[in-house]
Amino acid sequence: MWTWGIAALATAGVIIRPFGWPEFIWAVAGAALLVVAGLLPWHDALAGIGKGTDVYLFLTGMMLLSEIAREEGLFDWLAALATKRANGSPQKLFLLIYLVGTVVTAFLSNDAAAVVLTPAVAAAVKTAKAKDPLPYLFICAFIANAASFVLPISNPANLVIYGAHMPPLLEWLPRFAIPSVLSIAATYAVLRLTQNGMLKADAIETEVDVPELKGTGKLAGAGIVLTAVALLVSSAFDIQLGLPTAVCGIATAAIVLVVKRANPWSTVKGISWAVLPLVAGLFVMVEALDKTGLIRMIADALHRAAQASAVETAWGAGVLIAFLCNILNNLPAGLIAGSAVQGAHVSDQVTSAILIGVDLGPNLSVTGSLATILWLTALKREGVSVGAGQFLKLGVLVMPPALLLAIAGLVLLH
Repeated sequence: MWTWGIAALATAGVIIRPFGWPEFIWAVAGAALLVVAGLLPWHDALAGIGKGTDVYLFLTGMMLLSEIAREEGLFDWLAALATKRANGSPQKLFLLIYLVGTVVTAFLSNDAAAVVLTPAVAAAVKTAKAKDPLPYLFICAFIANAASFVLPISNPANLVIYGAHMPPLLEWLPRFAIPSVLSIAATYAVLRLTQNGMLKADAIETEVDVPELKGTGKLAGAGIVLTAVALLVSSAFDIQLGLPTAVCGIATAAIVLVVKRANPWSTVKGISWAVLPLVAGLFVMVEALDKTGLIRMIADALHRAAQASAVETAWGAGVLIAFLCNILNNLPAGLIAGSAVQGAHVSDQVTSAILIGVDLGPNLSVTGSLATILWLTALKREGVSVGAGQFLKLGVLVMPPALLLAIAGLVLLH
């Protein structure tokens, strides 16, 4: 029970951030307390940290790619281009930003969409002289989760759910293509309807200067494209994605920095490295919960339910985990769900429904995913504030239809 209590308090600290302390402090403190109190042997804690190696490598590569692309103005260029193409239409600008957000999420992960796209969109709507930036900025938060199961690389949670058993790309695409399309379309439809009044009342500039994309920006873009290709090939051959992502990210950053003869310190300093100890602390806490038998109990219950009815279990587990993510945050919820799924040996249909719930459920509230927390941080830097209640009022309209349609698409097609 002590283990459960410490894990619950640490998770609450990650979500609530008492005293304004960063999320990683609470995760690391919870993990350390479990070891110091003798509730988890240190070698088991190290084993738990080791289980996250692929996720750390994946995040490192993606953060390097995102930061070097941001520094070289690639995302500002894309946002300005979208603004110019809007030709004075707020509705068209809304759609273009949504499409850019979908592509960034699919090929660079939901965290990149939240961290990098948000300031770029903020700059774009400022250039366009939009009356209210929020309708456009909301896109960055919601598409980051709605498009996060287009590809295995679209969300680190996908790596957590499947672990070393990630489906090859040629299995992933037919399984998640229709659910992804339904999720992205439903999220757009509800966002567009709810923001329609503000968009109609808005007026944006027709003449927008698109900054010239420097050679190093083009190199960063080429690195991102090559990384996407490398990851798609790795996924097709059932190779874990962490190492290829890290290699591509380091290589792209190194080439750009050598070409521009820049000190790497600025790039290194701009990356949110605190994400890595946060994830490591969560892995340790999940390892401790596993030792108490909690995950085994969940796995057994999941196995029994799936044997009785795989379809009903897919629906029930997908919807339940979607809402639990907003209480626990999707990283610890995904870690627990992933461990339980791998122990329960359930069908692909059940596992896929749980993944959809973990990826899409966080669109309900600001506490649902790391991507949304990072989005809020990016908004603060831009001087924009969004309250938890304000987000929830929109999330309760956006998330459920997308979730239900995505799971329906999965269940009916398989």
